Amino acid sequence: MKIAKFLLILIYLSTLSLQSLIADDAKMKKGLEIFNETAGCAGCHILNAAGAEGNVGPNLDTVDLTVESVVEMVTYGLGVMPAYGEEEILTKEEIETVSYFVATSAGK
Repeated sequence: MKIAKFLLILIYLSTLSLQSLIADDAKMKKGLEIFNETAGCAGCHILNAAGAEGNVGPNLDTVDLTVESVVEMVTYGLGVMPAYGEEEILTKEEIETVSYFVATSAGK
């Protein structure tokens, strides 16, 4: 009986982990789309994960970023970078998604 309960719990936890991985993969794909197409970040930044070879903004492959720091920069802009949130170029959800993609991919 204890083994059966243990196995059920293990299966349940495995299912949750799989769902989380699928959700993360979908978020990464959407973040890549926003980075390359919707926001056009690839035009200014280098980021190998996006196939981006821009030469205006920082090389994102050489920095270690958090989601929070990217959200801040994307929302309010920095230097010549537009304020995608304040200017309503991207929605809050798009900013969160592209920030997750960048923070997960940068510095790798």
